[in-house]
Amino acid sequence: MLKIEGLHTHYGNIHALKGIDMEIDDGEIVSLIGSNGAGKSTTLNTIAGLIHASQGKITFRGKDITNVPAYKLVDQGMSLSPEGREVFAALTVQENLRLGAYSKKDKGAIDASFQRVYDLFPRLKERINQQAGTLSGGEQQMLAIGRALMSEPGLLLLDEPSLGLAPNIVQQIFGLITDINRQGTTILLIEQNANMALSVSNRAYVLETGRISMSGDAHELADDSRVKKAYLAM
Repeated sequence: MLKIEGLHTHYGNIHALKGIDMEIDDGEIVSLIGSNGAGKSTTLNTIAGLIHASQGKITFRGKDITNVPAYKLVDQGMSLSPEGREVFAALTVQENLRLGAYSKKDKGAIDASFQRVYDLFPRLKERINQQAGTLSGGEQQMLAIGRALMSEPGLLLLDEPSLGLAPNIVQQIFGLITDINRQGTTILLIEQNANMALSVSNRAYVLETGRISMSGDAHELADDSRVKKAYLAM
């Protein structure tokens, strides 16, 4: 579904990504783990068209999407739930979700997307007319993921969904990620909580200072002594 070849990204004189190669197959959950500053969010934002790639190629469903603007990628079946949630605080839950379906014109399709999101996140339905800024952190994360799902993406990009959440809410969010994948959505997960990320993923990549240092089956990586020492606090 998604193939990344020799991807380089710069912030001015800073060489953030240094020749990344990755591949995601249809139906998978693939995680990209690494420490702060490794380049995880840069990778995701470059794929999503929010940051300009300086070199390399990104292919999605057989099409070259390198440096295609983010808003055009939504129509092609890719959606991003950003780090920090970035909900529209003054708008209601329903209004935030409706913005996620901006590219849809068919009312029936929009209604179906609302129903899917409310089935996945019943708490959002309970707060349908509540301003997003008054939601808890966990509820805002549900809203950010739900908004990304409103366009019915084939590939969902998730950036640090557990950031700043209590452990019990983290468990709930990752359970929902698994449910979304079972419904047929392929997921690329950027996550600093390596334990949780590897536990729900099919495969994973380890990113260190802008380079992929390891990759493979997620459960095998979880058992690797180097990964345990660096990322799993073992």
